[in-house]
This record gives sequence, C-alpha cells and structure tokens, in this order.
Amino acid sequence: MKKWSCLLFLVYFQSILAQTVSEDSLWLLQHVIKTEYTIPMRDGVKLFTSVYEPQSKTQEHPILLVRTPYSCAPYGTLMSPRMYKSYWISYLKDGYIIVMQDVRGCYMSEGKFVNVRPLKASVTDPGIDESTDAYDSIDWLIKHLKSSNKKVGVFGISYPGFYATMTAACGHPALKAASPQAPVTDWFMGDDFHHLGAFALMDGFSFFSSFGKPRPIPRPYGRPGFLIKSPDNYAFYLRQGPLKNYRQMMDSVEFWNEVMSHPDYDDWWKQRDARRAAPRIKIPLLIVGGTLDAEDCFGAWNLFRACKSSLKTGLSAPVRLIMGPWYHGGWSRGEGSFLGAVRFGAKTSQHYQQNIVKPFFDYYLKEKPIKTTPLTNHWIFFTGSNAWRQTTEWPPKASKPIQYRLSTLPFDSSRYSLQGARDTYISDPEHPVPYADGIHLNRTREYMIDDQRFANRRSDVLSFKCAPLKDSVSWAGPLKAKLWIKTNCSDCDMVVKIIDVFPDDFKYDSNYCCGTKHDNPMGGYQMLVRAEIMRAKYRTSFSNPIPLKTDSVNLVEYELPDVAHTFLKGHSIMVQIQSSWFPLFDLNPQTFTNIYTCDETAFRPCTIQLLHEGPFESLIQAQELK
Repeated sequence: MKKWSCLLFLVYFQSILAQTVSEDSLWLLQHVIKTEYTIPMRDGVKLFTSVYEPQSKTQEHPILLVRTPYSCAPYGTLMSPRMYKSYWISYLKDGYIIVMQDVRGCYMSEGKFVNVRPLKASVTDPGIDESTDAYDSIDWLIKHLKSSNKKVGVFGISYPGFYATMTAACGHPALKAASPQAPVTDWFMGDDFHHLGAFALMDGFSFFSSFGKPRPIPRPYGRPGFLIKSPDNYAFYLRQGPLKNYRQMMDSVEFWNEVMSHPDYDDWWKQRDARRAAPRIKIPLLIVGGTLDAEDCFGAWNLFRACKSSLKTGLSAPVRLIMGPWYHGGWSRGEGSFLGAVRFGAKTSQHYQQNIVKPFFDYYLKEKPIKTTPLTNHWIFFTGSNAWRQTTEWPPKASKPIQYRLSTLPFDSSRYSLQGARDTYISDPEHPVPYADGIHLNRTREYMIDDQRFANRRSDVLSFKCAPLKDSVSWAGPLKAKLWIKTNCSDCDMVVKIIDVFPDDFKYDSNYCCGTKHDNPMGGYQMLVRAEIMRAKYRTSFSNPIPLKTDSVNLVEYELPDVAHTFLKGHSIMVQIQSSWFPLFDLNPQTFTNIYTCDETAFRPCTIQLLHEGPFESLIQAQELK
C-alpha cells in the first residue's frame, strides 16, 4: 500500500510540475518578446545576442545580462526553456529584460575564442578583452532597448561566472550590480583543471575533448567529445598511462596543448587569474558558490577574498558572499535539500532564489528596499547542523585557529588528537587510490560528500580519528595542512581529506526534508567534508618546483578551501592522508620530472612516512567557531 501511495504521489507531483511549466511557458509566449541581434564590438566583431523583453511598455525595465560560451540557444523564434523552467521566470514576471549573449568566438558570435582571455593590463591599453566586449554590449543595449530603465545587472555560473567577473570590471556607468556564481577564477590553483599544481585529468579531458575543438565559422551547435567506450573511468584512464599519451586524441585542441606547455605557474597562468580584475570592480557584488561544488569551489571563496582586499584600497561598494550546501550550480535548480545520501533539512536553493539573489538585483536595478537581510551580511550554510548563519565577516570574528595533531602515539583522548594505527604507506601508480567507490564513467558530483569507508580499507591510505565528540564543533574558514614526510621518491602528491564520521546508530527520519524518502543506511557513514591535493614539488614555489629530499625530512604545507561544517555531538573527526586521487587527478610518476612530457619509465612506487613527533608534528589547522 505504501508503495502505491508513493507512486501516486510521484505521478501527482510530476503532473503539477508539468502543469506549472506549461502555464509558465504559455505566460512567456503571451507576455515576452524574443528578439535576436548581432551587436558590434569596437574592433568590428559582432556578438550574437538574444533579448527576452516584456511586451508591456507601460514601465521601464531593468536588464539582466548573461554572457556565455555555452550557447544562448535555441536560435530563431523558439523561447529558451531556461526562461520558464528555472527561477528566471520570476524576473520576467517582475518586468526584467533578460539578455543572453554568445561570447566572442562561440556558437553564433564572430571572432576568435580565447579560453579565460587575460584582462588587459590597463583600461587605456588598445585592443579588446572580455571587459571591453561587455562594455560595448551594455552600451548598445541601453541605447537600443527603448523600454529599458538604463540599469544593468550581470550574473553567470561557472564559466559564465568568469564573464560576470570580467563584466563587473568593465566600468560602464549603467552597470549597477554583478553576481559571479561559482566563477572560474584560477585554473592552476584551484578551479576545474588544476588544484595546487595537480592536473584534474578526468574533467580536463572530458571537457576539452569537445569544448576545445576548433570552430572556424559561427554555427548554432557544438562538437562531440571523445567517445569513451568503457563504462569504467578508473580502468580507461589507467590504461592511457602518462599524459603525453593523450596528445593523439587531443592534437586539434589548442588550449590542451597550451596547458601541456605550461606545467608550472608561470606568467601565462598568472595572466589568466580572474582576481586581477578585482581592483577595477566598483559596483556591488553578490558572490555565490557551493561548499560542495566539485568544479569551482575555489573560485567563489577566493574571488571574494580578492574583492574584499580591494575594499581596503578604494572599493566602496559592498561585497557579499553566499555559500550553500550545493553542487555546481545547485542553487539555480532543484530544491537544494540533499546531495547523494546526505540531507540538509531545508529547501536551500529556493531560499536563495527568493530571499537573497532576487532582492539583491531588485534593490540595485529597481530601487526596491531589501527586507530580508542587510546588504552587508554574508549567508553561509553549515552542513552537519544544517543551519544558515549570517555574518558580517568571513571567516567570522568569533572563529579561532585550532590545531589537530595527527599521530600514532597514545596521546590523550581529546578531540585535538587524531590518532591512527599506521604512519607509513606505499603509493603505487599502478594501483592508485580511486576518488570514489564503485564503477562509473562520468565524474560524479556526489563525490564531494561521499562515504569514505572504501578508502579507509586501503593500505595506501592513512586514517586518523578522534574519540566521539562530547560537544558539537563548528569549523568556519580555510584549513591548513602541515605534513612532515620522509620519502624515497623525488616527488609525490599529498591528499588530505577531512571526514565527519557518523555514529553507528545514526539514521535520518524517513521524511527528513521536503517529502523525500531516505533509504540509505547512514550508521557509521564517513562523510567527506573537504579534500585537497598538493603536488609536493611545488611546496616552496608554484613557479619554481624543487625535488623532495630523499635523505631528510620534507615539509609539505598547504591550504584547503574553506569549510562551513558542524561536527555534531557523538560524531568523530577523521583525517585521511593518501598520495593519489584517481582519475580525478593525474598520476604523479613520483620522480621529479615534467609530468606532461614524461613516459612510462618515470613512474615508480614510493614509500611515504608521515612524521608526528617533536619538531616534526604533522597537523591540521582549522578555524573553530566558538
């Protein structure tokens, strides 16, 4: 009977959703006009632009702009489903003009596309960049859209978030507010394709095998990527071997070849760091990201820091940070009430859409007073406790640095001593540690919160855990890993994973949130909270790598992206240490070499010992919120 009830509820829910979508699409056809333009840039290149404009001319309308390399399709008379299947419909119903534009060199726009095109050194320099294209587009829109109120806002997620950052720096007087969301910020240090020098193999190959293919003329469609016939990504990437073996499959992809030619953090990479735009941004910002974003978690936290730093040097407009328990772009679709097996107890995405982002644009583009939250407040969702916190600073003033020691010695049983059974392991490139359990092809987004018991069972993973907590503990801010190691190899990767270990008897209520049934067994669940990889040869400089010393102790110290998490009473804090995370990241041959050009002969097993005594005390430093 319960099964039939669930099926009937599902059918009813889907019918209501379909009816809502049908009603919204009908409303769109009755109240919105779609017009397509080719907008000329200062160098004569024309950018294809779709404008969704209210039919009503009884009032002036603000403009919301999205610049994208992923197409503003459909082209022609058809309306984009994004306009009625997402929360964008609320903007259109409230009298906004929504503008989507194919950036230079993509889909139907003219010109040559350049990945993360560098910002010009000065606004007075000749030539073009993404900020000049944004400036010229805004200037054309406010002059030609007669029903506009001459106020423009910009937003975008992921790569469009990069373009939102560049647009925010364009300096056009009509641009009043911007919201870079999960913005691509630095593709070497932490977004998408590298983390602290380690190459994100799976995402890099799958993305650029299609997106990176040349497009000689404007066209309304993309190109397919490389067809992986195996359903097992671990086996596929392991068979390929060294990175140089991908060249045959990726030879036509210019950016892949450029990346392979720049293994270190040189000027080529530094010019592509979007944080260079921060000093030029003089408008209010709402920076949005997900604490569980598998692609651009780094970008939101660090663009925020760069812009806050610019506040001290003359930026007067407020910079707000919004971080929820979301996968990549999860705040713009779905309810945001769960990810994988973990539940958050609330419809976090709806809260953001209704109470944060729209009031932000309403205030700056329509002069509507904000009733939900002060303009200076950041909204941060803490997983574990499943609660939003508002704060005027991040990390909060009340947070203090606390050190957690990693040891196999019989320390006291306090939570500041994380104890393990072993301190030595062998990292073998022929048998790397998988990033997730099970057999699958595409990189999962749920790995950011997955159960880590599969890794805990491996001999090449060290685990350190505290006793069950007597009181809840909240971490709020960046983490630092300080690892003292002895090794017989001249290079290796160090992966640190922070894990929340649930009590053995833990379980959610069957309907913990939002009518979603939960059948996953959660007793003893080892929930990944944060993880990061560091290529050890960059431990003193990302620009000038040096080999590990095999005859003495090495310090590998680095920062992990921020966390906002509460370890509840009765839970335990665990840290796992390993030296591969495959195929999420490429294999380190564990010899000091150019990993992008070396062959199979460079790869070797490596013995790594984590030290924890006297002056060589390995530890994790967290910002603990009192």
